[in-house]
Amino acid sequence: MNAPLTPQDVRPWPVVLLTGLGAWFAAVPLIVVVGLLLGDTLTRGAGPYAVGLLVLAGSVVVLHARQVPLFVEQLAVPGLIVGGGALAFGLFRDLPDALAFGTLGMVALAVAVLVQADWLRALLGALAAAMLALALAIDPWRGSHAMRLGAFWLAWHGCVAAWLVAHGLVRRIAPEHAAVVEPVSAGWLLATLCGLAWWAGMTFLVGANFNGVAADIAREIDGHGLRWTSVLQQAASLALAVAGALWAARRWPGLRQPWLAGVAAVLALLAGLMPTLGAVLLALALCVTTRRWRLAAAAGLAAAWIIGAFYYQLAWPLAHKALLLVAAGAVLALLARWGARRPAQAGHAAPAAVPNTLRQRAAIAASAAAVLLVANLGIWQKEALIAHGQPVFVELAPADPRSLVQGDYMRLNFRMPSELQRHFDGELLRAQRPHAVARRDARGVLTLLRLDDGAPLAADELRIELTPKNSFWILVTDAWFFREGEAQRWSGARFGEFRVDENGRALLVNLRGPDLQPL
Repeated sequence: MNAPLTPQDVRPWPVVLLTGLGAWFAAVPLIVVVGLLLGDTLTRGAGPYAVGLLVLAGSVVVLHARQVPLFVEQLAVPGLIVGGGALAFGLFRDLPDALAFGTLGMVALAVAVLVQADWLRALLGALAAAMLALALAIDPWRGSHAMRLGAFWLAWHGCVAAWLVAHGLVRRIAPEHAAVVEPVSAGWLLATLCGLAWWAGMTFLVGANFNGVAADIAREIDGHGLRWTSVLQQAASLALAVAGALWAARRWPGLRQPWLAGVAAVLALLAGLMPTLGAVLLALALCVTTRRWRLAAAAGLAAAWIIGAFYYQLAWPLAHKALLLVAAGAVLALLARWGARRPAQAGHAAPAAVPNTLRQRAAIAASAAAVLLVANLGIWQKEALIAHGQPVFVELAPADPRSLVQGDYMRLNFRMPSELQRHFDGELLRAQRPHAVARRDARGVLTLLRLDDGAPLAADELRIELTPKNSFWILVTDAWFFREGEAQRWSGARFGEFRVDENGRALLVNLRGPDLQPL
């Protein structure tokens, strides 16, 4: 595209950033004063709609103007947030959640078309994608676990379909219109890639080092993607991966080589096992062939995340997952070596060898150091908790006998009062994980008492963090992994042994027998 630059596009980003910070600091007290003046008007009757639409309209007028002082332009950005927030309050008060999310998504798209700054269009496009995905999936989210997974899979793939339509439009419409659609669709795709990666669950090693609401929601998905994925989802992922490979071969004839066909076959196989990988690979193919390198990098990162999340799928034994990934990596390495040697074998002049420059070596060393850092950070955190945490024990509750011992892991269920669980229902979207207060007896056995409300603890009480799993809150984990052939040894477990630090973070380190004896 050769869309002309707007005056905002040529402003240095440090100037825009500093001016934006100044505008936000000036806007905060102004918003507070206006809120105090309006009072109950903001919450009653048609007040949220009137205030929201008025503030949105004023902000859009400012952001639509081509010649406007930078400070005034940045002052309108918090106006968008305030107006959208007021409108959202009214919509969620008066409409079903699905319709409210859908309306907000359409409003975000309309505002994205009217503003001038590309970065703001991209953010609004991402917001619109998230809102419309929630509109499609929010009602099934309240159903069974399988229904939640299926609804979000369909919602995010619907967003992929919408992006494909926008991708086709950009090539056919006038340049001035394409200049509007392009950043909006870029933001839309980024949000969709995040949604597809989130659906896959927490990726390899990240779960050990990342906490917060995003990790908690992602852990809700972990370990269930393959268990509940239908054949249709796997087939669709496979078909999308094949479509991406065919598109890339059509646009770039140089890719029509046997060894690259083998690479595509390996990726298609992985996509057939990972239901969101196919859509990401299709987006990667389209972005690469149209030279949208930043979006291609984001798609590649999402694909790596999804493949890493396969590590946590409990539907497969760990040895089988490792064997599959190692085999896929080995085949890809052999194909890459074949492709590197093929020109010389075909009688063509081999390309000059690219020297290993200092920058390349530094990049390889930095990548290796980053991998080692992430792995060892997780190990160090666990070792520190084992070494310095308080040793405590929690009694096991009865589990489904059919699931007590499955292959190389045991299903665990810890005793927690039902009224305590009811307190935690619906709190998955908390900014932090909830904590329970437990009493510790002379043997170190914990009895969970109540939800932590911040009150001072007694001398024999401590806080312990809970983890979301399958729409319930559990203590750290619901599984104990062991080597094959040791099922009889662990079948006598009656207590879980934990280490708990002063912040309530806990780690399951062992199982104990009826008298707390080691097994």
